[in-house]
Amino acid sequence: DHEQLLKMMEERMMDVEQKLRLVKRLLQEKVNQLKEQLSKNTKADAVVKDLYVENAQLLKALEATEQRQKRAERRNHLLEEKISNLNRIVRSLAAP
Repeated sequence: DHEQLLKMMEERMMDVEQKLRLVKRLLQEKVNQLKEQLSKNTKADAVVKDLYVENAQLLKALEATEQRQKRAERRNHLLEEKISNLNRIVRSLAAP
């Protein structure tokens, strides 16, 4: 009876050890997956930061372009006024 109990305990121990090895293997796989995901996330984070910087630079360039366009439109408007005034002067000079 004592030997049978001992044999059962040994079988349980082997079963527990086998389950522990399986759990250890599963945990290692999960650790590897998480490391891989961390690596991907780190790369994605770097890309997002680069895009953020690039976006800021593009916004500055757009603002500068808009300012140049506004200046050009103001100059164009002033030139049109000058042309209109010159045309009036020419007409008045050409009139008999």
